[in-house]
Amino acid sequence: MEQKTIVRLQNLSKVIGTKKIIDDLTLDLYSGQITGFLGPNGAGKTTTIRMMTGLMKPTSGEVFIEGKPLSEDFEGSMSKVGVIVENPEMYKFMSGYKNLVHFARMNKNITKERIDEVIAQVGLQKRIHEKVSTYSLGMRQRLGLAQAILHKPKFLILDEPTNGLDPAGIREFRTYLKKIAVEDGVAIFVSSHLLAEIELMCDRIAVIQNGKLLSIQEVNEQQKSYYYIEASELEKVVDFFKHKEITMEAQGSGFIIPLNKEEVPALVAEMIANGLQIYSITPNRKTLEDQFLEITGGGQIAESRAK
Repeated sequence: MEQKTIVRLQNLSKVIGTKKIIDDLTLDLYSGQITGFLGPNGAGKTTTIRMMTGLMKPTSGEVFIEGKPLSEDFEGSMSKVGVIVENPEMYKFMSGYKNLVHFARMNKNITKERIDEVIAQVGLQKRIHEKVSTYSLGMRQRLGLAQAILHKPKFLILDEPTNGLDPAGIREFRTYLKKIAVEDGVAIFVSSHLLAEIELMCDRIAVIQNGKLLSIQEVNEQQKSYYYIEASELEKVVDFFKHKEITMEAQGSGFIIPLNKEEVPALVAEMIANGLQIYSITPNRKTLEDQFLEITGGGQIAESRAK
Protein backbone atom coordinates (compact mmCIF):
# COMPACT_ATOMS: atom_id res chain seq x y z
CA MET A 1 0.00 0.00 0.00
CA GLU A 2 1.33 3.42 -0.96
CA GLN A 3 2.61 5.36 2.01
CA LYS A 4 1.28 8.87 2.44
CA THR A 5 1.32 11.50 5.15
CA ILE A 6 -1.90 11.30 7.19
CA VAL A 7 -0.94 13.63 10.05
CA ARG A 8 1.58 16.44 10.20
CA LEU A 9 2.57 18.24 13.37
CA GLN A 10 4.18 21.41 12.09
CA ASN A 11 6.27 23.63 14.39
CA LEU A 12 3.96 22.79 17.29
CA SER A 13 4.62 24.70 20.52
CA LYS A 14 2.72 25.05 23.78
CA VAL A 15 3.48 27.55 26.51
CA ILE A 16 1.67 27.47 29.86
CA GLY A 17 2.51 30.44 32.06
CA THR A 18 6.24 30.94 31.65
CA LYS A 19 6.99 27.29 30.86
CA LYS A 20 7.37 25.97 27.32
CA ILE A 21 5.81 22.49 27.44
CA ILE A 22 6.23 21.70 23.71
CA ASP A 23 9.03 23.35 21.77
CA ASP A 24 8.73 23.60 17.96
CA LEU A 25 7.77 19.95 17.40
CA THR A 26 7.52 18.76 13.79
CA LEU A 27 6.56 15.17 13.00
CA ASP A 28 4.87 13.34 10.10
CA LEU A 29 2.78 10.18 10.59
CA TYR A 30 2.26 7.85 7.65
CA SER A 31 -0.46 5.49 6.47
CA GLY A 32 0.17 1.85 7.26
CA GLN A 33 2.78 2.65 9.91
CA ILE A 34 2.76 2.40 13.69
CA THR A 35 4.80 5.17 15.32
CA GLY A 36 5.85 4.88 18.95
CA PHE A 37 6.10 8.02 21.08
CA LEU A 38 8.56 7.81 23.97
CA GLY A 39 9.83 10.21 26.59
CA PRO A 40 10.58 10.55 30.31
CA ASN A 41 7.93 11.76 32.76
CA GLY A 42 7.02 15.36 31.99
CA ALA A 43 8.50 15.22 28.47
CA GLY A 44 5.30 16.52 26.85
CA LYS A 45 3.71 13.33 25.48
CA THR A 46 0.22 13.85 26.89
CA THR A 47 0.24 17.56 25.96
CA THR A 48 1.11 16.60 22.38
CA ILE A 49 -1.76 14.10 22.25
CA ARG A 50 -4.18 16.67 23.66
CA MET A 51 -3.23 19.11 20.90
CA MET A 52 -3.58 16.37 18.26
CA THR A 53 -7.14 15.67 19.42
CA GLY A 54 -8.19 19.31 19.81
CA LEU A 55 -8.46 19.10 23.60
CA MET A 56 -5.77 21.76 23.91
CA LYS A 57 -4.91 24.59 21.54
CA PRO A 58 -1.26 25.05 20.56
CA THR A 59 0.39 28.36 21.35
CA SER A 60 1.86 28.24 17.85
CA GLY A 61 2.13 25.78 15.01
CA GLU A 62 -0.57 23.56 13.54
CA VAL A 63 -1.87 19.99 13.38
CA PHE A 64 -2.81 18.87 9.87
CA ILE A 65 -4.96 15.79 9.25
CA GLU A 66 -4.96 14.72 5.61
CA GLY A 67 -3.67 18.16 4.69
CA LYS A 68 -6.37 20.16 6.48
CA PRO A 69 -5.60 22.29 9.57
CA LEU A 70 -7.32 20.97 12.68
CA SER A 71 -8.02 24.57 13.81
CA GLU A 72 -9.99 25.33 10.63
CA ASP A 73 -12.02 22.11 10.31
CA PHE A 74 -12.20 20.51 13.74
CA GLU A 75 -15.31 18.39 13.16
CA GLY A 76 -14.22 17.17 9.73
CA SER A 77 -10.70 16.40 10.91
CA MET A 78 -11.77 14.58 14.08
CA SER A 79 -14.15 12.39 12.07
CA LYS A 80 -10.98 10.77 10.70
CA VAL A 81 -9.49 10.10 14.15
CA GLY A 82 -9.96 7.18 16.56
CA VAL A 83 -8.68 7.29 20.15
CA ILE A 84 -8.00 4.74 22.89
CA VAL A 85 -6.78 6.09 26.24
CA GLU A 86 -5.71 3.32 28.62
CA ASN A 87 -8.75 1.14 29.45
CA PRO A 88 -11.80 2.06 27.32
CA GLU A 89 -15.02 2.71 29.25
CA MET A 90 -18.02 0.66 28.14
CA TYR A 91 -21.57 0.04 29.34
CA LYS A 92 -20.92 -3.16 31.29
CA PHE A 93 -24.60 -4.09 31.63
CA MET A 94 -24.90 -4.20 27.82
CA SER A 95 -23.44 -6.72 25.42
CA GLY A 96 -20.38 -5.89 23.37
CA TYR A 97 -22.57 -5.78 20.28
CA LYS A 98 -25.05 -3.33 21.79
CA ASN A 99 -22.15 -1.10 22.87
CA LEU A 100 -20.99 -0.95 19.26
CA VAL A 101 -24.52 -0.28 17.99
CA HIS A 102 -24.89 2.54 20.53
CA PHE A 103 -21.59 4.07 19.40
CA ALA A 104 -22.53 3.64 15.74
CA ARG A 105 -25.60 5.84 16.28
CA MET A 106 -23.28 8.76 17.10
CA ASN A 107 -21.65 8.51 13.69
CA LYS A 108 -22.98 8.73 10.17
CA ASN A 109 -23.26 5.86 7.72
CA ILE A 110 -22.07 3.01 9.95
CA THR A 111 -23.88 -0.08 8.70
CA LYS A 112 -24.57 -3.42 10.36
CA GLU A 113 -22.11 -4.91 7.88
CA ARG A 114 -19.40 -2.56 9.14
CA ILE A 115 -20.12 -3.52 12.76
CA ASP A 116 -19.82 -7.22 11.85
CA GLU A 117 -16.61 -6.48 9.95
CA VAL A 118 -14.81 -4.86 12.90
CA ILE A 119 -16.05 -7.56 15.27
CA ALA A 120 -14.33 -10.13 13.05
CA GLN A 121 -11.28 -7.92 12.66
CA VAL A 122 -10.62 -7.89 16.41
CA GLY A 123 -11.65 -11.52 16.92
CA LEU A 124 -14.72 -11.07 19.15
CA GLN A 125 -17.27 -13.07 17.15
CA LYS A 126 -17.79 -15.76 19.81
CA ARG A 127 -18.40 -13.40 22.76
CA ILE A 128 -19.80 -10.25 21.17
CA HIS A 129 -23.39 -10.90 22.35
CA GLU A 130 -22.38 -11.43 25.98
CA LYS A 131 -22.41 -8.65 28.57
CA VAL A 132 -19.23 -6.59 28.82
CA SER A 133 -19.23 -7.28 32.58
CA THR A 134 -18.20 -10.86 31.72
CA TYR A 135 -15.28 -9.77 29.53
CA SER A 136 -11.63 -10.03 30.53
CA LEU A 137 -9.50 -6.88 30.35
CA GLY A 138 -8.04 -8.09 27.05
CA MET A 139 -11.52 -8.54 25.56
CA ARG A 140 -12.54 -5.06 26.70
CA GLN A 141 -9.41 -3.68 25.03
CA ARG A 142 -10.37 -5.44 21.80
CA LEU A 143 -13.90 -4.06 22.06
CA GLY A 144 -12.43 -0.58 22.61
CA LEU A 145 -10.31 -1.04 19.50
CA ALA A 146 -13.39 -2.13 17.53
CA GLN A 147 -15.19 1.02 18.70
CA ALA A 148 -12.23 3.24 17.80
CA ILE A 149 -12.03 1.92 14.22
CA LEU A 150 -15.77 1.55 13.62
CA HIS A 151 -15.99 4.79 11.63
CA LYS A 152 -12.93 3.86 9.49
CA PRO A 153 -10.52 6.46 10.88
CA LYS A 154 -7.39 7.38 8.97
CA PHE A 155 -5.53 8.08 12.21
CA LEU A 156 -5.58 6.11 15.46
CA ILE A 157 -4.13 7.43 18.73
CA LEU A 158 -3.38 5.06 21.59
CA ASP A 159 -2.22 6.29 24.99
CA GLU A 160 -0.92 3.41 27.16
CA PRO A 161 -3.18 0.92 25.35
CA THR A 162 -1.77 -2.24 26.95
CA ASN A 163 -1.89 -1.15 30.60
CA GLY A 164 -2.97 -4.06 32.77
CA LEU A 165 -2.83 -6.69 30.02
CA ASP A 166 -0.99 -9.95 30.57
CA PRO A 167 1.75 -10.99 28.07
CA ALA A 168 -0.71 -13.01 25.96
CA GLY A 169 -3.15 -10.09 25.86
CA ILE A 170 -0.41 -7.66 24.87
CA ARG A 171 0.74 -9.91 22.05
CA GLU A 172 -2.82 -10.36 20.82
CA PHE A 173 -3.50 -6.60 20.90
CA ARG A 174 -0.23 -5.95 19.02
CA THR A 175 -1.29 -8.40 16.30
CA TYR A 176 -4.62 -6.62 15.77
CA LEU A 177 -2.95 -3.22 15.58
CA LYS A 178 -0.47 -4.34 12.94
CA LYS A 179 -3.30 -5.91 10.95
CA ILE A 180 -5.34 -2.69 11.02
CA ALA A 181 -2.35 -0.55 10.04
CA VAL A 182 -1.45 -2.71 7.05
CA GLU A 183 -4.90 -3.75 5.80
CA ASP A 184 -6.67 -0.40 6.26
CA GLY A 185 -3.71 1.95 5.72
CA VAL A 186 -4.26 3.61 9.11
CA ALA A 187 -1.57 5.79 10.69
CA ILE A 188 -1.24 4.62 14.31
CA PHE A 189 0.40 6.67 17.06
CA VAL A 190 1.22 4.85 20.32
CA SER A 191 2.41 6.52 23.53
CA SER A 192 3.64 4.01 26.10
CA HIS A 193 6.25 3.43 28.79
CA LEU A 194 6.60 -0.28 27.92
CA LEU A 195 9.78 0.02 25.87
CA ALA A 196 10.10 -3.65 24.95
CA GLU A 197 6.52 -3.67 23.68
CA ILE A 198 7.02 -0.47 21.67
CA GLU A 199 10.05 -2.08 20.03
CA LEU A 200 7.97 -5.10 18.95
CA MET A 201 4.88 -3.14 17.93
CA CYS A 202 6.17 -0.11 16.05
CA ASP A 203 7.70 0.66 12.65
CA ARG A 204 9.11 4.01 13.77
CA ILE A 205 9.98 5.51 17.14
CA ALA A 206 10.00 9.19 18.09
CA VAL A 207 11.66 10.30 21.32
CA ILE A 208 10.71 13.54 23.08
CA GLN A 209 12.35 15.23 26.07
CA ASN A 210 11.62 18.62 27.63
CA GLY A 211 9.15 19.27 24.83
CA LYS A 212 11.74 18.80 22.08
CA LEU A 213 11.80 16.00 19.54
CA LEU A 214 15.22 14.37 19.97
CA SER A 215 15.07 11.45 17.58
CA ILE A 216 12.96 9.77 14.90
CA GLN A 217 14.18 6.37 13.75
CA GLU A 218 12.92 3.35 11.90
CA VAL A 219 12.84 0.30 14.16
CA ASN A 220 15.17 -1.58 11.80
CA GLU A 221 17.66 1.26 12.32
CA GLN A 222 17.24 0.85 16.08
CA GLN A 223 18.15 -2.81 15.65
CA LYS A 224 21.68 -2.28 14.35
CA SER A 225 24.10 -5.07 15.02
CA TYR A 226 26.74 -4.67 17.75
CA TYR A 227 29.55 -6.91 18.96
CA TYR A 228 31.47 -7.08 22.22
CA ILE A 229 35.21 -7.63 21.73
CA GLU A 230 37.83 -8.57 24.31
CA ALA A 231 41.44 -8.40 23.12
CA SER A 232 44.97 -7.94 24.43
CA GLU A 233 46.73 -4.57 24.88
CA LEU A 234 43.75 -2.26 25.21
CA GLU A 235 45.68 0.85 24.16
CA LYS A 236 46.54 -0.80 20.84
CA VAL A 237 42.90 -1.85 20.43
CA VAL A 238 41.77 1.76 20.98
CA ASP A 239 44.29 3.01 18.41
CA PHE A 240 43.20 0.32 15.94
CA PHE A 241 39.54 1.30 16.13
CA LYS A 242 40.32 5.04 16.00
CA HIS A 243 42.43 4.52 12.89
CA LYS A 244 39.53 2.68 11.24
CA GLU A 245 37.11 5.39 12.47
CA ILE A 246 34.98 2.79 14.26
CA THR A 247 32.91 4.17 17.14
CA MET A 248 33.52 2.13 20.28
CA GLU A 249 32.10 2.02 23.76
CA ALA A 250 34.20 0.70 26.65
CA GLN A 251 32.48 -1.94 28.75
CA GLY A 252 34.21 -4.08 31.35
CA SER A 253 37.45 -5.40 29.93
CA GLY A 254 36.41 -4.92 26.32
CA PHE A 255 34.58 -2.72 23.80
CA ILE A 256 31.21 -2.64 22.06
CA ILE A 257 31.36 -1.67 18.39
CA PRO A 258 28.73 -1.44 15.61
CA LEU A 259 29.40 -4.39 13.32
CA ASN A 260 27.42 -6.58 10.94
CA LYS A 261 27.80 -10.35 11.13
CA GLU A 262 29.28 -10.46 7.62
CA GLU A 263 32.05 -8.05 8.65
CA VAL A 264 33.28 -10.12 11.62
CA PRO A 265 35.76 -12.46 9.82
CA ALA A 266 37.57 -9.65 8.00
CA LEU A 267 37.82 -7.52 11.16
CA VAL A 268 39.17 -10.42 13.21
CA ALA A 269 41.76 -11.23 10.53
CA GLU A 270 42.85 -7.57 10.39
CA MET A 271 43.15 -7.32 14.18
CA ILE A 272 45.29 -10.48 14.28
CA ALA A 273 47.45 -9.13 11.42
CA ASN A 274 48.04 -6.03 13.58
CA GLY A 275 49.34 -8.15 16.43
CA LEU A 276 46.19 -8.08 18.57
CA GLN A 277 45.16 -11.24 20.39
CA ILE A 278 41.39 -11.69 20.52
CA TYR A 279 39.99 -13.38 23.61
CA SER A 280 36.32 -13.24 22.60
CA ILE A 281 33.88 -11.64 20.19
CA THR A 282 30.16 -11.97 20.89
CA PRO A 283 26.92 -10.35 19.60
CA ASN A 284 25.76 -7.49 21.80
CA ARG A 285 22.51 -6.05 20.48
CA LYS A 286 21.47 -2.78 22.11
CA THR A 287 17.90 -2.78 23.30
CA LEU A 288 15.50 0.11 22.81
CA GLU A 289 15.88 0.79 26.54
CA ASP A 290 19.66 1.19 26.12
CA GLN A 291 19.19 3.58 23.21
CA PHE A 292 16.40 5.49 24.96
CA LEU A 293 18.63 6.13 27.97
CA GLU A 294 21.48 7.19 25.71
CA ILE A 295 19.30 9.61 23.74
CA THR A 296 17.72 11.17 26.83
CA GLY A 297 20.93 11.20 28.86
CA GLY A 298 19.51 8.75 31.39
CA GLY A 299 16.07 10.35 31.47
CA GLN A 300 13.81 8.46 33.85
CA ILE A 301 11.44 5.99 32.24
CA ALA A 302 7.85 6.43 33.32
CA GLU A 303 6.68 4.03 36.01
CA SER A 304 3.02 4.78 35.50
CA ARG A 305 0.95 6.62 32.93
CA ALA A 306 3.05 8.91 30.69
CA LYS A 307 2.60 12.59 31.34
